[in-house]
Amino acid sequence: MQGDKSFLGRVNQALPTLHPAERKLGNMLCDFPGDLASYSSGELAALAGVSKATISRFVRKLGYVSFEEARRHAREEKATGSRLYLASRTLADARTSLDTQFARTVENLQRTLSTIDDTTIPAIADALLSARKVWVVGYRASHAFASYVGWQLLQVLETISVIPGGGQTMGEHLVGVGAADVVLVFGLRRRPVSLGLVLDQIEQSGARLVYITDEGAPPHSGVSWHLRCETSPSGPLFNHVSVMAICHLITDETIARAGSAGRARLRGIETLNDALEEL
Repeated sequence: MQGDKSFLGRVNQALPTLHPAERKLGNMLCDFPGDLASYSSGELAALAGVSKATISRFVRKLGYVSFEEARRHAREEKATGSRLYLASRTLADARTSLDTQFARTVENLQRTLSTIDDTTIPAIADALLSARKVWVVGYRASHAFASYVGWQLLQVLETISVIPGGGQTMGEHLVGVGAADVVLVFGLRRRPVSLGLVLDQIEQSGARLVYITDEGAPPHSGVSWHLRCETSPSGPLFNHVSVMAICHLITDETIARAGSAGRARLRGIETLNDALEEL
């Protein structure tokens, strides 16, 4: 094994030294590394147009003891959520129909909503409305959802922050998180390594934690509510429709339960929008 080098890192490093048939296989796996995780050695050989002996020589040159060890490593990397590992050569030229895309979306929504009971979303909304301050955290793909939720909740919550901002550190924000707060964290693939440490710090603060993740995220202690969203794809990109559905349920329920104070704030916002001629 070559230390902690990724599977693709090993392939790219070895390519210049490979024989033609091995290089043909290596080039294919650079484009579709998920195929190693998905197929047997015989299936992969047929897919790449090489012999099984070439497969064996190839994985040994990458530093693996066996094909199974190489496939296990590729599977581990596939589980991290890299989009590159979702593609397959067998699907590269196939067009996914709208019916197939829609069917997968419906299935993802059904699986997601089936795990949430009728009391969860109202409980989260009440917690948000009663919090001293609400914090919304999101990195990478999660950042867009965090920004959306923060923007919508701002209509009825005065003390809400989407973190981290550009050039900011999490320490500058987490130092102010307290037991009377609620922190809503989006943890979708691919999660940064530091997210676990952030969750630990939130737990230590005593704040209630709403954790919204994909279906593969492991549980974390100290989480008050863990909402898992089915994101299974029908192509090379994760399907995030169920994540947006959860965002809508939380924000809609919170605004609806904000009562007279929320309506007064909404009226004030509209009055100022008119006065400023912004819309």
